Amino acid sequence: MSRKPKKGYFVRGQFVAEGSELDLELKAELKGTHEASKTDLKRESAELQKLGEDLLTLRADLMARLSLPDKLVEGLAEARRITNFEGKRRQMQFIGKQMRLLEPEVVEAVRAALDEQQRGSARHTLALHEAEQWRDRLIEDDGALAPWLQQHPDTDTQQLRALIRQARKDAQPDKASVSQGLAPRRGRAYREIFHLVREQLGHE
Repeated sequence: MSRKPKKGYFVRGQFVAEGSELDLELKAELKGTHEASKTDLKRESAELQKLGEDLLTLRADLMARLSLPDKLVEGLAEARRITNFEGKRRQMQFIGKQMRLLEPEVVEAVRAALDEQQRGSARHTLALHEAEQWRDRLIEDDGALAPWLQQHPDTDTQQLRALIRQARKDAQPDKASVSQGLAPRRGRAYREIFHLVREQLGHE
């Protein structure tokens, strides 16, 4: 009596019987790979949706450089108009779906545009901090004027000296302010020194 052939399949020329230890190992490996790929797809989908959300904040000039499909551009414009939470959530899902249809090079261009905007914002913030620090130094420290003029010889020296004098005068606390524990008053000269300093720094 002939033996009934086992059910199975060949892998790299080797017969694998169904239910055998090797069969179970291969199926577990395949399942793991499949689950991993599902996880990767889910993560990639979430990243693209987040990228779509970030596009809502992109400056118009940077947006104009991107070759985005009309559906996505219209979807972003609609998302900006929607204020209802649920409506916004659904619209962002639509945008995420449109982002997943983009070619890889377009996605990279979107990332590059967002990076460029972020770098510009960081530079702007640093410049504001630098201007604030110089303004405060010039008002509080007599020794700060010489190094400032050395670094920025185009400054109107007379105007700056007059503004510093006025800012110091404005900052003198009166008795009422002292008794109430109020901060020194900031007058027009204080703001004008900031603008003067900011303008000079912007010429660099």
